[in-house]
Amino acid sequence: MSKYIILDRDGVINFDSDDYIKSPAEWLPIPGSLEAIVKLKQVGYQIAVATNQSGIARKLYDEATLMQIHQKMQQMLADLGAQIDVIFYCPHKTADHCACRKPKPGMLYQAAKHFNIDLTGILYIGDKKVDVDAANAAGCQPILVKTGYGQQTLLMHPHLNVPVYNNLAEAVDSILQGSLRNESQ
Repeated sequence: MSKYIILDRDGVINFDSDDYIKSPAEWLPIPGSLEAIVKLKQVGYQIAVATNQSGIARKLYDEATLMQIHQKMQQMLADLGAQIDVIFYCPHKTADHCACRKPKPGMLYQAAKHFNIDLTGILYIGDKKVDVDAANAAGCQPILVKTGYGQQTLLMHPHLNVPVYNNLAEAVDSILQGSLRNESQ
């Protein structure tokens, strides 16, 4: 039986930037994140990425460039023997009021449709409150990492009742050991 997990991209898999990740050269993996994805794949996880990419609507980069960024990510994973199964992205700004931009759960529903699964209890790992909110709205189990905007998220929302890990590698190790934390730490 397959297992499923949904990941945010910027700040979880790769370093984030206040200036956006606008080119493949700017896309740099957080140490241990790609190896964590490899570990998930090795034990049968299907992996989706759900990422807000408003830089497209802001005309900072185009969809072709986003595809090149994702190709770099997938190639780096392929070099390690893994890949992400599907990537969903929202190209809109908040003002567009779309159904896909987190904190709305549209991309998570797309993942559910793609995998033909019920999202109840499916793990969603992010670094922002919008990730936690989207996960909760979709019935997923949110997990917060302290990389990216995670530390800032914890400072701004100290009462988030979600498992918190230093990074994706630590979260994945805990998941694979069956010792997912029950509350923020």
